[in-house]
Amino acid sequence: MKKILLSAFFGLSLFFAIQANAQTPQFPIVKGYGGIYEIADATERPDPSLEYKIIVDLASGAEDNKQISRWVDNVARLMNLHGLAGVPKEKIKVKVIIHGGAIFSLLNDENYQERFEVANPNLKVFEALKEAGAEVYVCGQSMIARNLKTADLWPGVTIAHSALTTITTYVPQGYVLLRF
Repeated sequence: MKKILLSAFFGLSLFFAIQANAQTPQFPIVKGYGGIYEIADATERPDPSLEYKIIVDLASGAEDNKQISRWVDNVARLMNLHGLAGVPKEKIKVKVIIHGGAIFSLLNDENYQERFEVANPNLKVFEALKEAGAEVYVCGQSMIARNLKTADLWPGVTIAHSALTTITTYVPQGYVLLRF
């Protein structure tokens, strides 16, 4: 009987310890995407008084085209992490330039369905990013290389001359370059 009570005690202790550490993902800026978690004992955090200017060079394609690209979702995570640390949405300037293998994440549902036999799971993330203030660009050079037209893509995207020139335009303006 003592062993059973002792086992039950340890089992309940473990259960409550796990529950105490379990968290629900949070979405402070990009609603519904890029879920992140509070790290209570983190001492290095974004400074809410600063303005963050970030350009994301998104060239990596999805690992599974039937799922949201982890790279697209990572842009939402980036914004949400700053928001959770107290940086106001107005102080987070994010531009995303998409090229290379990532360009297919921008296909409209019709073209995505034709290519991957499923509706584009990334479009809702792009909509949420745009609503949160992110600007999404696509490399015109990558479009030509893949024989894509503007009508083939999500209508919320802006066509850029190239990824290279978009990056070289914004980095000198103080944007930090992140590559996904």
